[in-house]
Amino acid sequence: QVQLVESGGGLVQPGGSLRLSCAASGSIFTPYSMAWFRQAPGKEREFVAIIGASGGYRYYADSIKGRFTISKDNANTGYLQMNDLKPEDTAIYYCAASDRVSSSGRDYPYWGQGTQVTVSS
Repeated sequence: QVQLVESGGGLVQPGGSLRLSCAASGSIFTPYSMAWFRQAPGKEREFVAIIGASGGYRYYADSIKGRFTISKDNANTGYLQMNDLKPEDTAIYYCAASDRVSSSGRDYPYWGQGTQVTVSS
């Protein structure tokens, strides 16, 4: 079993920055890709970004391209650096892990509990 724990969410003003972390533990399979999804109140969950097993492949949703950067280190921790945050970025952010490279949440068997990001003045 794989456990994922997100951290780093919070309240930030428009234009501000946050860095989310996702620590993976347990019977982590390698190679694995890690992705971030988000869900705003009253909306469906949406894909944000993915990083492949080696870290060489990265793909972003159009809505955050150029503002967010996904990365991961060698210690099974993934990151989402979020810059120039906008009120529409307000959501619960979830990290997910899979042995597949996909932007569909259905392909991710492992999920964290989520961390709230609120962008407001």
